[in-house]
This record gives sequence, structure tokens and C-alpha cells, in this order.
Amino acid sequence: MHPPTEENGFPWHLGVFDAHCHPTDSLSTLALIPGMRAKVLTVMATRAQDQHLVAEASDRLGIRESDATKATFGWLQEQRIVPCFGWHPWFSHQMYDDTAYDDQRSLDQDSKTAHYQSVLTPKPDDIAFLSALPDPRSFSHFLAQTKEYLEKYPLALVGEIGLDRSFRIPEAWLPEHHEQRDDSLTPGGREGRHLSPYRVQIDHQRKVLTAQLNLAGEMGRAVSVHGVQAHGMVFETIQATWKGHEKAVVSKRLRKRRESVEDAHADEADEQAKNSDTTPRPYPPRICLHSFSGPPETVKQWLNPSIPAAIFFSFSTVINFPSGSSPKAEETLRIVPDENILVESDLHTAGERMDDHLESIVRKVCEVKQWSLHNGIAQLGKNWRRFIFGDTV
Repeated sequence: MHPPTEENGFPWHLGVFDAHCHPTDSLSTLALIPGMRAKVLTVMATRAQDQHLVAEASDRLGIRESDATKATFGWLQEQRIVPCFGWHPWFSHQMYDDTAYDDQRSLDQDSKTAHYQSVLTPKPDDIAFLSALPDPRSFSHFLAQTKEYLEKYPLALVGEIGLDRSFRIPEAWLPEHHEQRDDSLTPGGREGRHLSPYRVQIDHQRKVLTAQLNLAGEMGRAVSVHGVQAHGMVFETIQATWKGHEKAVVSKRLRKRRESVEDAHADEADEQAKNSDTTPRPYPPRICLHSFSGPPETVKQWLNPSIPAAIFFSFSTVINFPSGSSPKAEETLRIVPDENILVESDLHTAGERMDDHLESIVRKVCEVKQWSLHNGIAQLGKNWRRFIFGDTV
């Protein structure tokens, strides 16, 4: 419950923005958000049980579309979150492709078993385990619902989405476990369950990811992307959505040849026409690689000037600097351009702990980039606004 003032030498009053977090996983902490020192939280949805919770939180605490053109210090104390709607790869097995089941809106037990056996690896043959898994959800129904949320919340993003080759799904809930679970936590998470030996096939994950990328492109919304042990595949999957839409890259030599005023004006007019084109695209206009843990050499790949989307790299202490320092993460951070950096907490509880994590990652970024705190926070705030609102602000 701290006011956003300068405290312990940290200039909270300049505005600190969390690019990726999950406070709806712990609903009891949502009431702490208006008293946080952070200015705005970018709140992710991940699964069936939290999409509506993010929407409800936005109804109470969301910033308005009209705020996009205002200075952030003019926002009300209650305007503290940007909602995001998406399906996380950890839950991608709970989604089925309607077209493979004659467009059925729900699956009977035999189809449910067949679905899980087709998307999990190794192929499970434990019928009791398969029966105890959640009833899978129609993919087309989820996309339609997500589109409705995006239409209702004009500033909403698509997230958290992505690919993960390391995770294993948890064991299914048994009846006796329901009585022991913590009611303060949103259902659907792991909650201490043992992990099963099963992973979600990467082709199924890619199908779920691609459809959400396409929806984000159709709606002109940014995305927040998860990638673990799949950095090359994440890039290839997203790259496929902008194939045929790459920007023309003019060589330095050719640019020098364009010395006439007419050519200069023509180039400027062409660029303005492209920026004002609101035609839906199959790729998202802005992409945040959340808690980016890829090797430093992949940064250059993402910053290829032909890529038609704006790429941002977000960092957290939870993932990137868990022990306070990481030579690899620091090397990556140094080579990311100043205007492409975001910070996040990636925490599941709001309040003072989230503020502490944000302060820690801001200080770390400023240290590595050799920024003053004031200049660094100002730059990070500018980056966050461009990620959320685009270049129109």
C-alpha cells in the first residue's frame, strides 16, 4: 500500500510498468493492486479457468481506450491493468481441433480419450488417467470467445501464448485431492501435483499458437509469447505468419543514391501509407518475448529489418536473474536495443512482493545498460506504451 513516490532512491513516480504477470492466479491479492507502487500491470490469461477472471479484473481496474493518448500521470488510481486473453502451451492439450471431430462442440468419452492419446507423448494408455483429465475444449469456440473479449476490451492483448518443450503435464486431480486444494488459488494450475511422464506434442502446440497469432493479427493486437527450449521453433512459427509480408530492405548504397527531393518525398509518402493501412494481417503487429531466455545470437535474428512486426524482449528476476546475476542474460540484455526492452515480474500474486521484483529487475536492467534510474525508467515506460498502444501514441 505504498504511494508511487520516490522511495529508497527509486523514482516510482516516473511510472513503472509490468509487461507480464498473473495476479488472477491469486484472487485474494487483486485488492492490493490500487495500492501498488507499479503504475500498470499487463495481466495474462492462460487457461479455461482464468479468462473471465482477467475480464472481471479489467472491468474494475482496467485502463480505458481514451487513456492511450494521455500522459500516464493523468490516469486514475483505479486504472491499473491491461487485460490479455490467451491459451498457454502448458494447457494446450486441453484444446481439440473441431475439424478432426466433425465440428463437435464437445467430445464423448471415446473421443476425449482419442484426443488426448493423439496430442500427448508418449501415447498414454492409462484409461483412468485419461478419463480424469479435464474435458477438452473446442478450439473454434475458444477463438470465438477470445475475439469477443478483444472486441469488448479495445486495449487487450493476446497472451500468454507460446511453445514449451520442457514441461510435463501434472497428474490428474483425484476426488480426494479436491478437498485438500487451496481455495485461494484459481483452479486449473499445478498446485503441487506430481508431474506425469507426458508432454504435449509440439505440432499440436504450434497449431494452438498459430491460430492465436492469426487472431491477434486480425484484431491488430500485440502478443506476449512464452518460449522454453523452443526458441528456434518459436521464431519459425511466428515467422511463418508474416511470410509474404516482409518489409523491403533498402541497402545503404541504394539509400545514398536516392538524393533527389522527389525520391525522398516519395519514400516518405510510401511509408506513411503503410503505417496508415489498417488491413488485417495474419501476424501480430507487436510481439513481446516474455522473460526472454534465448541465446544472445538469436536477438539479431529477431531484429532483422525485414520483419514487419515490432519485437520486444522482456526480462524478469524470476526467470532471467534468479540468483541476482547471469552472464548469459546480461550479455543478451546488452545487445538488445534500448527501445526494445521491457520489464516484468511474472508473478502470480499482486502487492508488495510484485513491486519488489519490479524494482529489482529495473535496477538490474539499468545497471547492465548503464542507465541512470531516471533515464532507464523513462525509457522502459516509453517502450511499454509503444508495445501496448503501438506507434500511434
